[in-house]
Amino acid sequence: MAQVEATTERVVAAEPDDVFDALADYSGTRQKLLPEHFSEYEVREGGDGEGTVVHWKLQATSKRVRDCLLDVTEPTDGELVEKDRNSSMVTTWRVTPAGEGRSRVVVTTVWNGAGGIGGFFEKTFAPKGLGRIYDAVLAKLAAEVEK
Repeated sequence: MAQVEATTERVVAAEPDDVFDALADYSGTRQKLLPEHFSEYEVREGGDGEGTVVHWKLQATSKRVRDCLLDVTEPTDGELVEKDRNSSMVTTWRVTPAGEGRSRVVVTTVWNGAGGIGGFFEKTFAPKGLGRIYDAVLAKLAAEVEK
């Protein structure tokens, strides 16, 4: 099994603390940021950053749906890590300053991919598909926090 990685980033015209707070607000703002690829969203514990347990289904393709149950941690300032209890998938959100009143948001998802020819296609196409999904999330984030 090869590790598969998808990374997307965007510069947002808002202060890093405001951007991070929006991302960490699982009981409010976060659900509004999710495009149609996400369904059955439910906060099961917490709701604000560290200690949150959140569930959703992610439909990456017409045939591929992941049932995700995520534990949220904040290992460093400006960083949220979502570890899926149901798979090897880990998504890391990093918010850093990008100039006056601006923030760089980088989202990286890694998981252990399939082996063989299926793994080749997964490693080739899955990052592009997930990149499009997270582009949509980051566009909604920008619309939410930019004044």
